[in-house]
Amino acid sequence: MSYFSVLLFVLVLCNKPLNSIADDAISTGDTLRASQTITSKYGRFRMGFFAPGKSQNYYISIWYAQVSETTIVWVANRDKPITASELSNSELKLLENGNLVLYNPSRTSIWSTNSASSTSNTTEAVLGDNGNLVLRDKSKPSVVIWQSFDFPTDTWLPGAKIGINKKTRETKLLTSWRNQEDPAKGIFSLDIDPTGINQYIIKWNKSEAYWTSGEWNEQTKTFSLVPEMRFNYIYNFSYISNEDESYFNYTIYNNSILSRFVMDVSGQMKQFTWSNTTQKWNMFASEPKQLCDVYGICGAFGICNQDTSKCECLSGFIERFPSDWNLRDSTGGCHRDAYLQCGSNNVFSPIPTSKLPDYSQSGHVNSAEKCKSACQSTCSCNAYAFGNTGCQLWQEDMLNTKQKSDQSDDRPGNLYLKLAEGK
Repeated sequence: MSYFSVLLFVLVLCNKPLNSIADDAISTGDTLRASQTITSKYGRFRMGFFAPGKSQNYYISIWYAQVSETTIVWVANRDKPITASELSNSELKLLENGNLVLYNPSRTSIWSTNSASSTSNTTEAVLGDNGNLVLRDKSKPSVVIWQSFDFPTDTWLPGAKIGINKKTRETKLLTSWRNQEDPAKGIFSLDIDPTGINQYIIKWNKSEAYWTSGEWNEQTKTFSLVPEMRFNYIYNFSYISNEDESYFNYTIYNNSILSRFVMDVSGQMKQFTWSNTTQKWNMFASEPKQLCDVYGICGAFGICNQDTSKCECLSGFIERFPSDWNLRDSTGGCHRDAYLQCGSNNVFSPIPTSKLPDYSQSGHVNSAEKCKSACQSTCSCNAYAFGNTGCQLWQEDMLNTKQKSDQSDDRPGNLYLKLAEGK
């Protein structure tokens, strides 16, 4: 063999990847690193390491490959990111036991599929053109060992389920991102009603239900409180209930349309379709329709402006976490910029509202002056109001206050907010 032939052989050998990855799959023993991605068979979705926005944290994510606006639909390690300094030495590997595992540089498992162990070395992880990452045996590709559709994050794609396993009580639900640059579990979630009623509910902090779709009507294929579904020409919804599970899913009449539902950081469930003309996502619908109807969206001592659909702090208060507010997460609320001195002559600032805060207590007095005096003399009292319902006092965090809209005649009355003297 000539010197040139030997040199050429060595160069080819050195440049061959040790773990060659197919276009749409990871095979047993293969490793996905920071510079690598896999793409679904017909190019609709891609998977790899991704950092949202200006974040320096990286996540194993699935996103649309065919749209100009990067749009994440699934995140594996949403609560355990890989830092920028760890990225080059981190890897996603398909082990011989049949599990996908994300390792950091110290070989600590950050995330795993945790599926039943398998001794077969023919397991593969395949990214489908529906956005579903599936673990399967090559010899039995129809048998799903594990799939990302069973562990949705904030996005519901056509063909996926939102529902409950009646035997294990495990649910498939959507949970919002914490903010625009942090896919960790946020405070809002969309779930099937756990009481057995065939409807969706949106919850704040997994406890306070603030929106429901109403019951599913099998004849009209609509939810009772979403009448606009009757004019739907894109989606085909279905509700399935048997002894094993209950769930909703949907398909698209025209498979060329890209569409998704998102449990948004705004606390609203939003439907989007992609426009090839404008190269943007068009919002088809949102529920609740008004941001100010989202429970706790402005946090403690925040007020929702119905004219601008934005959160603001009450007079005398400032944002508790300003950086979060800049990323559309206002749920941390506000705090006083000057704290009250108990026993001093604090002042009261009138705030016109269309909805007073939740969780008031009765002052048990029969005049506005006595109501004001009751709040002034109670150190823990933050505000009072006096109207048709009598004297109301607020001694805890004040949630869900709505500012009076310029276009609305609704006005329960002024909220009188206690402030430090001179504010």
